[in-house]
Amino acid sequence: MAASLRLPGARPGLRYWSYRQRLAAASLAAVCSRSMASKTPVGFIGLGNMGNPMAKNLMKHGYPLIIYDVFPDACKEFQEAGEQVVSSPADVAEKADRIITMLPTSINAVEAYSGTNGILKKVKKGSLLIDSSTIDPSVSKELAKEVEKMGAVFMDAPVSGGVGAAGSGNLTFMVGGVEEEFAAAQELLGCMGSNVVYCGAVGTGQAAKICNNMLLAISMIGTTEAMNLGIRLGLDPKLLAKILNMSSGRCWSSDTYNPVPGVMDGVPSANNYQGGFGTTLMAKDLGLAQDSATSTKSPILLGSLAHQIYRMMCAKGYSKKDFSSVFQFLREEENF
Repeated sequence: MAASLRLPGARPGLRYWSYRQRLAAASLAAVCSRSMASKTPVGFIGLGNMGNPMAKNLMKHGYPLIIYDVFPDACKEFQEAGEQVVSSPADVAEKADRIITMLPTSINAVEAYSGTNGILKKVKKGSLLIDSSTIDPSVSKELAKEVEKMGAVFMDAPVSGGVGAAGSGNLTFMVGGVEEEFAAAQELLGCMGSNVVYCGAVGTGQAAKICNNMLLAISMIGTTEAMNLGIRLGLDPKLLAKILNMSSGRCWSSDTYNPVPGVMDGVPSANNYQGGFGTTLMAKDLGLAQDSATSTKSPILLGSLAHQIYRMMCAKGYSKKDFSSVFQFLREEENF
């Protein structure tokens, strides 16, 4: 017979709830809670390589979406799925009091928030605005001030993990903003990521992301150089990758996102470097790191060199390829 437990405060003679009954009640309560949450629409602006799967994960968790993207074609599949598409960021703000933005650059973010048809034109007091773009920390701070004047809350929450993690809902969010609002942000971000980390005041999320991507670029170039050298010394690339990944040189660029074609399946190097995280975006993020290093007088010798390499790649036809195409670039450029 299933064990039973008397409810706290229950009077003698009242029926006890069995473990199974309590479990069923808790399950029902959870379902009701999700149902209530799902009735509140969430605005989502920016449906690119990252924003698209992020928005889909919110849909999977029952949130109706108010959608906007500067490219109308990006909205079609959401509209066909029954989500509401509007014609400007301001219209999103008019219909939703929780909004997530995922945009390529600081300029795009400023336009989405402060532009002629920006969010701030129709934002409601008390709204929660979460920017998951990777932009200059100083821009995040300025946007936060403007948002605060309108009686709303701004948090920066850039992501790490790439397109694959965006699709599987396993992104890492680095969140900056008022700590008391973190739980409200976490409710939404937890639908799209497996790690949601509070970093501190507005701008600290961006700071963490910039540091991460600088290290990522450096490690990708290092992995590329090691793989290229080994191949030219006669090593089989799969064997070399296996050795690196069981040795002290192991890193994400070698064991999860290897840049050498034929070593791994399901990564951009297996698809002519299509998809993934673009070289242009990596160059942009390294530029942000360079600017931050200059303003804080921080030496980033390898970070600066990585920035120069990715800028050169953009100038030589690699701008639309994944950033791991640095392997192809260095293989073809033998005059360094």
